Amino acid sequence: MAYDPDLDPRLDPRLKALLPLLTSIVEPTDAASREQMLAEAATPDALAAIEVMNQVTDSMDREEVVSSVGLRVMTETFTPPTGGPTLPLYIVRPDHDEVLPCVYYLHGGGMATMSCFQGNYRAWAKILAHHGLCVVMIDFRNAISPSRSVEVAPYPAGLDDCEAGLRYLHAEADRLGIDPTAITVAGESGGGNLTLSLALRLKRMGELSLIAGLYALCPYLCGKYPDERYPSTTENDGIFLSLHTNRTWLGYGAEAFEQGDPEAWPSFATTAHVEGFPPTVISVNECDPLRDEGIAFYRLLLEAGVEARGRMVLGTIHATELIPVACPEITASTAADLAAFAKR
Repeated sequence: MAYDPDLDPRLDPRLKALLPLLTSIVEPTDAASREQMLAEAATPDALAAIEVMNQVTDSMDREEVVSSVGLRVMTETFTPPTGGPTLPLYIVRPDHDEVLPCVYYLHGGGMATMSCFQGNYRAWAKILAHHGLCVVMIDFRNAISPSRSVEVAPYPAGLDDCEAGLRYLHAEADRLGIDPTAITVAGESGGGNLTLSLALRLKRMGELSLIAGLYALCPYLCGKYPDERYPSTTENDGIFLSLHTNRTWLGYGAEAFEQGDPEAWPSFATTAHVEGFPPTVISVNECDPLRDEGIAFYRLLLEAGVEARGRMVLGTIHATELIPVACPEITASTAADLAAFAKR
């Protein structure tokens, strides 16, 4: 029986009305290969769908949604000294020169699609910046569909770029007016994966001091679905996300999945991997297929003695907060929580 949002008593009525207009961000069919996925992403229909999505998200970056008054909005690019493509950054901060805490935000899209320059992310950056933060977003290399970083590449390319961006913030902290001891890494969905994966990499390298905190929203951690450890991967599948295919792990990091690499798929992490993590928040959405893997990671952090906090936003679908016109007070509440965490 097909899922009917009107019959789900958990869902916020505004999201019930919105769901029919949303297309699942994961294709509900298996792919034969990553090459097939790349070819599909380059078809006229796929490119047209991206253009429609961009038009929709651009409508979210309006003065009626979030004002630009009092903010300084910048874009710049850098080339990692260790090699790789030139990477674009979107930077929003209050329009003064005081040194501020920073939220280094990694966009969602299953590590495979989307861009931090889409209108909903531009609006989200402004919402956060109004709390007295410098917000920096990076267009890392996606695995399947290009962002403004026009190259595409599988794991570990996107994670490499996120690491390079963090190091760039430390190198340019004085110029950008950032307190390098107060950089919080955050992200939703695929960006939540990269948030925790970046910390796992820095832990392995002995460089966790580069980040002051982690804030992962609805993180994409498991890779293969359904997973009997996580009931939400079955009970919530098809609510915006349809996960019961091979596309996520095949497109991003199939070999890393087979090897159980936690830096690609953090659900493989053990307490030893996360011991010593900085303070961390895991935020999940009640009606999200990814809900339970996020909760499990939060409990892993507690088991490892990490200062961790978990939160569940009732009545919401995957990444509701990043649709600021859907439930504005939910977006505002999560933004205030993230800001308070980053400024603690």
